[in-house]
Amino acid sequence: MRYVVLDTETTGLSPEQGHRVIEIGALELHDRQATGRTFHVYLNPDREVDAGALEVHGLSNEFLADKPRFENVVDEFLDFIADAELIIHNAPFDVGFLNAELARLDKGKLTEFCTGVMDTLKQARELHPGQRNNLDALCKRYAVDNSQRDLHGAL
Repeated sequence: MRYVVLDTETTGLSPEQGHRVIEIGALELHDRQATGRTFHVYLNPDREVDAGALEVHGLSNEFLADKPRFENVVDEFLDFIADAELIIHNAPFDVGFLNAELARLDKGKLTEFCTGVMDTLKQARELHPGQRNNLDALCKRYAVDNSQRDLHGAL
């Protein structure tokens, strides 16, 4: 089975308010083992990054100014996720943003290009009810060293 672990970073919290995807990171797994294939891109959102979002990921307007737009990488992205089940922590957030980007280009919905979406936040809440289940808490709980990470990044 082919899986793609996927994350995004965005200009803010709501695609309905015009916020955009500014980073996509994806890692391919085959039979639950990393293949070494990745898809990673920073994107020019054609809008300002909210101050709160900047604090989370550190991706500034100046850094993003010369990056490609989603429309320039969409086909490569869709090819990368084709025929894979996506594994996403807090999937409704990322899927909502990616669906908004696809809608701007009349491309349809994300789930039309992959075999499904697995939400690891939903799974974590089922396994650990009443506990913190963000990625930092899960790293601590499962002894995954993330001490080298200062800011959030999609890849």
